[in-house]
Amino acid sequence: MIGLIIAVILFNLIAFKTNKRLTKNQIVHIWSFTITLQIIADLFIDQKYHGYWYFTQDVDWEGLPSLTILLPPVNMMFLNWFPFNSPLVKRILYYIYWMVFMVIYELIALLPEPWGYFNYGWWKLEYSIFFDPILLVILLNFYKWICKIEKS
Repeated sequence: MIGLIIAVILFNLIAFKTNKRLTKNQIVHIWSFTITLQIIADLFIDQKYHGYWYFTQDVDWEGLPSLTILLPPVNMMFLNWFPFNSPLVKRILYYIYWMVFMVIYELIALLPEPWGYFNYGWWKLEYSIFFDPILLVILLNFYKWICKIEKS
């Protein structure tokens, strides 16, 4: 639980202190989208198929912060710092940096308690390495869609 608390505080502080791009409306959309997508994915991967879980395999209160206030600020940071008007090479490097960060963070979250809070069933790190870039592209397209809606 210590690792989760530190991550939640650190990620939220960084996300809100460094935000220069995202409007309040966009932040609300990003948080809602992130929580919804994560809960839907976890409903199947965690609860139905027991691929991974937070703390225990049951639905419990201590896993709630990991579902609601851990990933939205990470997505805020990703979007806030994204080099939208940069050359393709710079955007690809940005994705690679984020993938490295996400893999390292997942490895830290897998540490035994009190530092870690994430556990694998049949899930493997390789699956995250495959799916995380797809999730980042989905997030990026969602953000672009929200921006387009705001302009219309």
